[in-house]
Amino acid sequence: MPSTPQAPARPAVSGPTAAATATGSRAAPAAVLLGFFTITLDALIVNVALPSIRDGLGGGMSGLQWVVDGYTLAFAAFLLSAGSISDRIGARQAFATGLALFTAASVACGLAPGLGVLVAARIVQGVGAALVLPSSLALLRETFPDPARRAKAIALWGVGGSVGSAAGPVAGGLLTMADWRLIFFVNLPVGAAALLLLRRAARSPARPTPFDWTGQVTAVVAMGALTFAAIEGGADGFTTTPVLVALAVTVVAASVFVIAQARGRHPMTPLPLLRSRVMSLSSAVGFALNVAFYGMIFLIGLYLQQTRGLNPLATGIAFLPMALTAAAMGPAAARLANRFGARTPIVLGQVLIVGGLLAMAAMPATASVWLLVVLMVPIGSGGALAVTALTALVLESVPTERAGTAGGVLNTSRQTGGALAVAVFGALVAEPSGFVRGLRISLLIAAATVLVTVAATLRLRALSAREDHHGARA
Repeated sequence: MPSTPQAPARPAVSGPTAAATATGSRAAPAAVLLGFFTITLDALIVNVALPSIRDGLGGGMSGLQWVVDGYTLAFAAFLLSAGSISDRIGARQAFATGLALFTAASVACGLAPGLGVLVAARIVQGVGAALVLPSSLALLRETFPDPARRAKAIALWGVGGSVGSAAGPVAGGLLTMADWRLIFFVNLPVGAAALLLLRRAARSPARPTPFDWTGQVTAVVAMGALTFAAIEGGADGFTTTPVLVALAVTVVAASVFVIAQARGRHPMTPLPLLRSRVMSLSSAVGFALNVAFYGMIFLIGLYLQQTRGLNPLATGIAFLPMALTAAAMGPAAARLANRFGARTPIVLGQVLIVGGLLAMAAMPATASVWLLVVLMVPIGSGGALAVTALTALVLESVPTERAGTAGGVLNTSRQTGGALAVAVFGALVAEPSGFVRGLRISLLIAAATVLVTVAATLRLRALSAREDHHGARA
């Protein structure tokens, strides 16, 4: 989360000024709640609509992969510097800019005449969402300088995200039954309401924070080229000229990024932070968790409609038990971490995910859909347990002034994992005749990826204590 200084204490006021202050303090969290709800809703509302989008706009599996990954990649790449942008122009201004961009891009998605326009608009959506996420937390921190009130506001912020996650699949299925374009138009009234509320909030202070243009551009190019190679390589082969060129671009861009972070005066991801073993191992764990979670959602949304014949609404309802139990796991993860340390809920979450994925991969093709619904629950619950505790661990292991950057690195790793999972798994299920076989292989790959990171998780507690001790001595 971005680190912003607490506002100085203000003298008590009365009359119109006090009323205006109170109104602003209510408007800002309401706007933040709506904004975060919207971008969280959008992360899951699209998957259920993918077959309908293909029917409406054409395109094969690679086109559907780009509809998902265009948003995820832009979200991941711009998260690295979104906190810096929020500090530079002010939290309220950054939040408003990001939400306006997201809302306008949603309208463009709904009006898209072809798949190319839809993917381009999804990329813009991802940029807007990346601005909204860190600035929303920074705005809450400004609005509530009192820690107790701020904690309640952040808890409400989390509820907004949980409700968005739970509502996403069902809302997507319901709206798609009428017209898939409605899944994007639904963002317009919510975004407009949040922006109107935001007008009543006080303008945030801006600070002349330097911006790392080289790092930002090379991060976008490297992530985009790698995902292009994974998606198009799966469709056309990894020895084709475009794929080889994309891989070469990935290597060059990634190398320039590392050099820029090592030698730049104001790097957006300082290398000392990346050298921290707690940070690097946590990023690997986060990457694996999203490979499993987002890869599974992408696959099962297609499987239920293409292979099992469910309509979009029934598919959305199938995801609901998983979404609801996942939403309830955030408080449970916090209690477990407080009592036993962060490692316990992370490992428990990983074990639940691996067990659910393996059981799902072994499930007979003729098994009841209800069995699949039940098996999705431990995957969603495990993901919520692990991610909540992992985020807290990362933020506690870095200095306060680097909390925003650390959160950005962790979430970038997670989003990149989700994007690559969609790219690779989509290629494995591209042939309709081999969809079930590709689905099983993909689930096994996801389970193995999470299982490998269990060993890393078991080292997190010892490494954290060791690095904290070293820092205290320094």
